Amino acid sequence: MDINRAIRVAVDTGKVVLGTKQAVKNVKHGEGQLLIVAGNCAKDVMADLEYYTKLSGVKLFVHDATSLELGAICGKPFPVSALVVMEPGNSSILNLNKE
Repeated sequence: MDINRAIRVAVDTGKVVLGTKQAVKNVKHGEGQLLIVAGNCAKDVMADLEYYTKLSGVKLFVHDATSLELGAICGKPFPVSALVVMEPGNSSILNLNKE
């Protein structure tokens, strides 16, 4: 599976929340199906996100891309350190951890 393409399709056709603050908020409440984090995400934010995903049962995927690259993959002109897939739309992104 092409991870970058699956992320882009999820952003275009599904419901995705961008940003670390929103990601922490949604994962704390157990909302969302998959959390994708950039490889260069701040260590303290990453620790919080890992902790809350364990508590809430939301899947976590750490992408190799930097936040600038992840922003470009999402089609945004700004860095994206974290995104939560609420609804995948036409994307097969939820099969990410099964491979």
